Amino acid sequence: MLAADPGASIANIAAEAGVDRRTVYRRFASREDLLAAIYECRLAAVERAIDDARLREAPVAVALHRYVENIIAVNRAWPVDLARMLADDDVRARRDASVREVDVFLERATAEGVLRSDLPQGWAGALLPQLMHLVSRQSPETTPARAADLVVETLLRGLGVS
Repeated sequence: MLAADPGASIANIAAEAGVDRRTVYRRFASREDLLAAIYECRLAAVERAIDDARLREAPVAVALHRYVENIIAVNRAWPVDLARMLADDDVRARRDASVREVDVFLERATAEGVLRSDLPQGWAGALLPQLMHLVSRQSPETTPARAADLVVETLLRGLGVS
């Protein structure tokens, strides 16, 4: 509901969940507390997705597919944008650490010849999340595994060494 309407009220959220708004307020003192809990869950899911992909030790092709599949699942489970919470220093630091981990992985993919080395700095790191976002939103019926196939194939054909 918040993905579709970030300004949704607690009353609307409660109604959608089939509970009274007082029930929501017993658990969350404010709308901001509810949003913080949602963002915490999304951040934790992203961190688990990165850990599970084994970006530093798995073969690049395996890690890339696993990462993409995991993040597509996270995007679908937690379809909220973190931008509103990035003013919080802890949230920003955690998000930045995740981004750095993926950037290091993409540098490894380039060094190993999986991605082209003649692209502008950060190009793959900017494109990959956009591809995952696109497939997450435009192809919700596609399984995360098949969606990852599509994203990885698109990334490697457009950025891969020929």
